[in-house]
Parts: sequence; C-alpha cells; structure tokens
Amino acid sequence: MTAVLDASSRWLPSRLGEVEDRLREAIDGHGDPLGEDAASTLAAGGKRLRPMLVLLCAGEKAGADSAVRAATAIELVHMATLVHDDVLDEAPLRRGHPTVAATSGRARAVATGDLLLSRAFALLADAGDGRSVQLLADAAVGLARGELAQRHDAFDLGISEQRYLDRCRLKTATLFECACLLGHDDEHLREFGAQVGLAFQLLDDVLDVTGPPERTGKARGTDLLDGTITLPLIEAAAADPGVREVDLHGLDAATAAELCDRIAATGALETVRMRALEMVAAGKRQLEGAAFEPEQRQLLALVADGVVQRYS
Repeated sequence: MTAVLDASSRWLPSRLGEVEDRLREAIDGHGDPLGEDAASTLAAGGKRLRPMLVLLCAGEKAGADSAVRAATAIELVHMATLVHDDVLDEAPLRRGHPTVAATSGRARAVATGDLLLSRAFALLADAGDGRSVQLLADAAVGLARGELAQRHDAFDLGISEQRYLDRCRLKTATLFECACLLGHDDEHLREFGAQVGLAFQLLDDVLDVTGPPERTGKARGTDLLDGTITLPLIEAAAADPGVREVDLHGLDAATAAELCDRIAATGALETVRMRALEMVAAGKRQLEGAAFEPEQRQLLALVADGVVQRYS
C-alpha cells in the first residue's frame, strides 16, 4: 500500500489521516468499559484497505467530507465484524494482540461489536446520506449471510468449490464491493471490488496454511482448527484423497500444523495463488470501463497488485 500512498501525492494520506481522526471520534465518549474495548480494537491497527478503496473511487476532486465519512463508516463495520468473528471463533489473538473476547469476555465483545456497528450507521444517518446507509446495510446483510453459510459448512469436506466461492463473495468480497460503490456509483467498480475481495480471501486462506504466526498474528492452521473449509483444503482433498478422511474435529495445534504441511505438499497452495492472480487481473480489466480520472484507475490497479504482494 506504500506505493499507492506515494503515487497519490499528499491528498490520499491526508484523507486517510482524517479517517483515523473520525474513527477515534466515533468511539469516544461512550463510557467504560465499552469505550475501552472499542479503543483497543482501533489501536490494534489494520491496513485500512476498505477506507482506501472508498477514497480512491471517490477521487481527489470529490467532496472530501462525504468520502471521509463513508470511509470511516465502512471501517467501523469491518472492525465490528472482526470483534464478532473472534467471539464465534473463540480466538485468543487478532493481529498479534489479545482479542476483546479473550480479555473482556464474550458478552462485552458482542456489545463492543454492536457499538462499532451502530456508530457506523449513525455517522451516515446524521449526514442524511440515505444511499450510503442502504449500501452499507445491504453489505451488512451479506456479511451475516456469509457467516451463517460458513458456520453451516463447518467441518464438511464435501462442500464444492462454487459453494466456497459464493460464501466468500458474501463474507468478504461484499464489503470490498460496497467500499467501491460508496466512493463512486459504477457497476464496473462493483465487479472490481468483488474480484479483489475474492482474491484477498483466497490469499488469506493460503496464509493460514503457510503462516508463520508472527506474520499472521494467529496460530498456523486456525481455520482447520475451527472447521472452516477453505479452497486450499478443497484442492488438497481433490489431489490427495486421504486428506478427505482426516477428522477435523480431532485436530489440535500439532496435528493442524501437520495437516498444513500435507496440504502444501499437494501443490494446492500454488493452485489457489494462481486463481487469486486471475481474479486480480479480471478486476483490473473492469477498471478500463469505469468512468473516472486516469489517476484513479492507476491507483486502484496498484491496490489490486498490493493485495497480491502482501502474500508474496
């Protein structure tokens, strides 16, 4: 993402700085203990990729206040989903830091996620931005449907690749699509966001197998331990029928690491990486039809490339 910030001169870093200020303002003044838990979630950092997409699709010449507000709102929704995911997964770490669920318990973590979600919609509603409220609401429904699908599919090695991709489009890509549309209403950008979001998820699933924990901020094979069926696992099971016979319910940290090695030995990770590269290329082709400034097209292509480079 450094290349994107450098290429955008001063306007993008400046607006991302405004987003950070708005994020702090959005969670300030809500009392202890929720305010503290929300602040710790914000302090854990993140790539701010979704706000960046909002700002880039809006462009330098768009209304700065509305773009920053929308970028802040989508990051608050993203943060909320992470807190809620950690409750469902009983995750001890997120980005190398203890999760709210681990430090404050499930009940407070759920409430913290609810606070972040409500603040996102309040930001947009206060400005009377009905279109953005609807876009974000639709995305939130997609996120919930994707999470339910993932829970339904847990530990089921019989699910198809298409089922996995449909689930990923809901659970991950929908927020990328929403970010692009919040910035600029263009169906080419919707598909760009979808393809980049899918690639992001595929590569994240590869990283769960390869690790290491100091890079991912979580234990290697975390998805395997909670029964999440990912494309690397689906591809490995197709190449090595013995993988399909593994009892995912019986895995511990050591046997999950062994299964990660077995998945890697099938060549599945390279297959998934190639699929992700194809998705990024397809997303970049969508930019050719989008009606906006050449600089925006260049910067969005750099974002797409950065998704891949993060995992190289």
